[in-house]
Amino acid sequence: SSSRGRTRINIFGTVLRLSCCSMALNLKVLFVLASCNRAVAFLVPAGEAVANNRISHLDSVSLRGAQRNQGTSFVGVSASSGCLRGIAAFAVAAAMLASHTARQARKPVVGGNWKCNPDSMSKLDGLVANINACDTSQCDVYFCPSPLHVAYCADKTTNGAKCTPQNCNFTGCGAYTGEMSVEQMKDLGISQVLIGHSERRGEFGIFPMDDNNSLTTKLKYIQDAGMSCVYCIGEPLSIREKGLEEVIAEMHVQLTPIYSLLDPSNVVIAYEPVWAIGTGVTATPEDAQATHKGIRDLIAEHASAEVAEGIRIQYGGSANAANAPDLSAQPDIDGFLVGGASLKPEFKEIVAAISKAKA
Repeated sequence: SSSRGRTRINIFGTVLRLSCCSMALNLKVLFVLASCNRAVAFLVPAGEAVANNRISHLDSVSLRGAQRNQGTSFVGVSASSGCLRGIAAFAVAAAMLASHTARQARKPVVGGNWKCNPDSMSKLDGLVANINACDTSQCDVYFCPSPLHVAYCADKTTNGAKCTPQNCNFTGCGAYTGEMSVEQMKDLGISQVLIGHSERRGEFGIFPMDDNNSLTTKLKYIQDAGMSCVYCIGEPLSIREKGLEEVIAEMHVQLTPIYSLLDPSNVVIAYEPVWAIGTGVTATPEDAQATHKGIRDLIAEHASAEVAEGIRIQYGGSANAANAPDLSAQPDIDGFLVGGASLKPEFKEIVAAISKAKA
């Protein structure tokens, strides 16, 4: 419980009070409560006690030594229980931030991919109005018009939503028929681009226009230009049917060339279960969370824990106003890449749902 800038934690009758000044430094505190035969480790990010792991037969000598070294500097620490052999408190640097704190720091992000829609420019104002109806105070919003409509839409938002083209080349301006360069985008005031969507990777019978290698080159080109990127990854039904382990293995294949380029300040990952795109079939919240966590674990292992905790991962499989609240409740889902529903007024409800869940 919290009051007047202090957090009060009651663990097995032991009352601990932490001042907000220490939590403001983004530290996590590890409290180890040792009994005669076992201890329970609690990870306490931002004053929230979470049972983390059970440790059998903790070395009481080491514990007492840690207690002598660390002291009992926290206000209100009581060790009067006869079963307790000692209490050790450790402050861990901000580089080891607790997941709870990192989740709070990841601002939700929702994108609308209009794909090859609408069929008339006369409908663009209505679609832009749906974007402007979104409350962006607690959620970043972007939208992806078709290439022919980008220039018209680029300066039409009133709430900070970003016009985000659906692709770019990696060579700049020149003799590259049918391509768009980031230099052209920047001239329109555009600062973000989406790449790697499954429909450009060759799904749905379209000839593959990108692969993991070309997308890696594009990502570096985008970053070097000072722009941000929404980078899409995902698996087809044939891989999903083999189980989560195979899905994560495929995500590793797609992420391997870009681990070193992942930067939470300019890269958002959009995970697309390809089998769910445009089908109306959505992964269950539990399945989506398991995949997002698997992706985050890969990034922690192959990039860094800091990158993994900071980078935002969107879900992109037929998200809509009806399923957004349950999906938003999952800790590793940081937003949505919305297809069909982004062409409807309900888009603002999706933004509102995740803004509420992550507040």
